Amino acid sequence: MSYTPNRQDFDHYMAPNYSPQQIIPVRGEGSRLWDQQGREYIDFAGGIAVNSLGHCHPVLVNALKEQSEKLWHLSNVFTNEPALKLAKTLTERTFADKVFLCSSGGEANEAALKLARRWAVDHHGEHKDKIISFYQSFHGRTFFTVSVGGQPKYSQGFGPIPGGILHANFNDLESVRKLVGDDTCAIMVEPMQGEGGIVPATQAFLQGLRDLCDEHNALLIFDEVQTGVGRSGELYAYKNFGITPDILTSAKSLGGGFPVGATLTTDAIAKSLAIGTHGSTYGGNALASAVALAAVEFIDTPDVLEGVKHRHDLFREHLETINRKHGVFKEIRGMGLLMGAQMSDAYEGRAKDILPLAIEEGLMALIAGPNVLRMAPSLVIPEADIVEGMARLERAIERLVASA
Repeated sequence: MSYTPNRQDFDHYMAPNYSPQQIIPVRGEGSRLWDQQGREYIDFAGGIAVNSLGHCHPVLVNALKEQSEKLWHLSNVFTNEPALKLAKTLTERTFADKVFLCSSGGEANEAALKLARRWAVDHHGEHKDKIISFYQSFHGRTFFTVSVGGQPKYSQGFGPIPGGILHANFNDLESVRKLVGDDTCAIMVEPMQGEGGIVPATQAFLQGLRDLCDEHNALLIFDEVQTGVGRSGELYAYKNFGITPDILTSAKSLGGGFPVGATLTTDAIAKSLAIGTHGSTYGGNALASAVALAAVEFIDTPDVLEGVKHRHDLFREHLETINRKHGVFKEIRGMGLLMGAQMSDAYEGRAKDILPLAIEEGLMALIAGPNVLRMAPSLVIPEADIVEGMARLERAIERLVASA
């Protein structure tokens, strides 16, 4: 097929559950992208915290090329070397003893939730089935994960949701105490809410959740799909807090752009994922595992992780400078290179209006709800690209202010 697709083709051929921007990027290198017309953009969006090393990073490209000439897919009837290397590396660098590999964050969270319930049945009986999560949380788009997520708009209209799911207020330990009991099998939490507005958990809150789980023989699940693999300035954000979960989920930055997910846990808990209890057709795919292994080994180094923290400071400095001039933000928050700028009262709900203006200025950014401008760039974005990207963002904000 020799035709060149255009944006109208999306509306004609694709299901209407997305509404992408009008441009179509066709090439990327580092933190820059080019569209069909050859126009250049700086990428502060990072594929929604996925492109951990930017676009076409040579370490990932080489891993993909090398593996593509050896073996792509086997199914789980067999294992493969890249999957075993990835699992070994993840366990050596985290609290975990065992890894379940899959293809996405939603799958990783689905596996974590099923594992928690199966573990509770195995050890305590079928009455112990309650799962506590938090309002404004997001854990994926499967029916189970979207129900555990604390945003009803994602589960409404699809019929009865699974039972045994309760929601508390994020960073409010007392609201959790009112729900937790001996029938609780797990508490699921993001160390920093992503889709819920880039809101970091407090140290006391996470420690309180750990203590409540220990008290009630429940499992603590950290959803690190968005915060994991260097995004927070540590390989996983739990290391920032010094609080160890029982189950951790990972995806997004794990593959640097290649679809892959993982559920990490301990030997004792993993026993409940006995043969036949769960699976994933593409999970542990040799191509995905090879790329993820290269990403983890490259990112989990002092140079990269310290660089994330340094770049966080640069982003914050620029955002604060912009805000001093234009007064559009109420609060700037986040960890590492997952940052959010909440709009001020005068610009309530207008974060989304910045995105098309930014595109016109040659910058790609994100939102986390209508009121938070979100940035999740490459973990190794050059400082020159930060400076130029912020100049483009400021021009977009100047246009927003002028239109108010």
